[in-house]
Amino acid sequence: MKLKGRVWKFGDNIDTDIIIPAQYLAHTDPKVLGQHCMEPLRPGFSKEVRQGDIIIGGLNFGCGSSREHAPIAISALGIPLVIAKTFARIFYRNAFNKGLALLEADIIDLVEEGEEIEVDISTGAIKCNQKVIKAKPIPPFMEELINHGGLVKYLKNKLEEQHERV
Repeated sequence: MKLKGRVWKFGDNIDTDIIIPAQYLAHTDPKVLGQHCMEPLRPGFSKEVRQGDIIIGGLNFGCGSSREHAPIAISALGIPLVIAKTFARIFYRNAFNKGLALLEADIIDLVEEGEEIEVDISTGAIKCNQKVIKAKPIPPFMEELINHGGLVKYLKNKLEEQHERV
């Protein structure tokens, strides 16, 4: 899977309260969650983001609570990928379960906000500033989750395939 998008940079320790503030957790509509994504750091962020844009983070992206609302809010904006130096483990798994791709790579100082980058999720190749940086590739099963749109859709497809064989 190859992506091309504009970069939005965030720093270290971006927690789930920043990604989606607690007062919006009663909402289950992804559109509502997306409208408030990153609001504490960047009011109006949701109005500036375009389909296909990519978030770049530093250390420990997605730390804090285990809320699944965080990757839903990011995906609802049309952001298909977050690249960070490291991710909080619970956020990492929740993101893949919800169909949001993550790559681990330390590129925050190598790109400028607004710059367009190209990413091959399958190989982990990130093309920016005439260079190719190699991210840690996504395990094949996690890539399958992304290709299906998350864990629930993946399991639904597998059950349908089994049912068709019977």
